[in-house]
This record gives sequence, structure tokens and C-alpha cells, in this order.
Amino acid sequence: MKNLKRAGVATVAAAALISGLVGVAAPAIAAPTGTGNAQDTISSLEQQGYQVIVNRLSNKPLSESSVVSVGEGASFTHADTNAKNHQSYTDHGHQFAPVQQRTIYVNVR
Repeated sequence: MKNLKRAGVATVAAAALISGLVGVAAPAIAAPTGTGNAQDTISSLEQQGYQVIVNRLSNKPLSESSVVSVGEGASFTHADTNAKNHQSYTDHGHQFAPVQQRTIYVNVR
């Protein structure tokens, strides 16, 4: 009985530790809130620098749809081969500038 009780406590502790690690590894993304439609939300996320991938759950236009959920996708870095032609890029000694690309998935209905 004593060993069974210890195993139960160890299982609960392990589950709490794993759920804590998963929570740290994948932070939630908050979609813009308000009374806007799906198009407003998508535009707002794009303005924040996200590459938005839309999953439509209906045939309604985005202007008449609502957001069901938002999920974070992969982030990756790539080189901007035209960096030296941007006015905001100040390191003209390098031809390529690193660019962080963030992806977000938006489900709309």
C-alpha cells in the first residue's frame, strides 16, 4: 500500500512538471479582441509582422466571418537578399540581413 501511494505521488509530480514545461515551451498567442470581423483580426496580425495562414471553416467572406481560434506556428530566420536597399537597414557592410519570420494560424467561421 505504501509503495502504491508513493507511485501515485510520483505520477502526480511528474505530470505537474511536464505540464509546466509544456506551458513554458508554447506560450499562447492572443488574438486581437473587439467587435471586428475575421478580416480585421487577420489585418491586425499581419501589421504585427505575422505570416497569417487562414483555415476557413465556412464559405462566408472574411468580412462576414468570425475568428474561432488562433494558434502559433513555426518561426524561422532567413536572409533578406535586398537588405542594403532598405532605408531602415544600417549595416551596409553586409549584403544580407537576417529576418525573423513568425507564422500564425487563424481558424475562421
